[in-house]
Amino acid sequence: FQLQASGGGLVQAGGSLTLSCAASGFSLARYAIGWFRQAPGNEREAFVYLINSSGTTDCVDSVKGRFAISRDNAKNTVYLRMNDLKVDDTGLYFCASVNIGVDLDYVPGDRRGQGTQVTVSS
Repeated sequence: FQLQASGGGLVQAGGSLTLSCAASGFSLARYAIGWFRQAPGNEREAFVYLINSSGTTDCVDSVKGRFAISRDNAKNTVYLRMNDLKVDDTGLYFCASVNIGVDLDYVPGDRRGQGTQVTVSS
């Protein structure tokens, strides 16, 4: 089972990026798959967006109206379209299966990729 994230880069504030999460060895469509962000100097893996097996999505308030998640079952890939990027969006983005944590928050599961760096400059 492998997840590979790509599409990160350096972009100015207000710009856009599309991240891709490609899976091998299992079908993404059978799981809730999410994007998480690890900010610079912070060990916390913050939930950003998810899409579950039914296609229902959920996201953190700070990205509502700016980010969108989608899934291409034929390509076994989940995408995160990020518009109007802000400096605070900077971090290492990785995709993972999604579990519910002890605080009833979304946390990464055991299927996770290595991440792709997104840097937003002011």
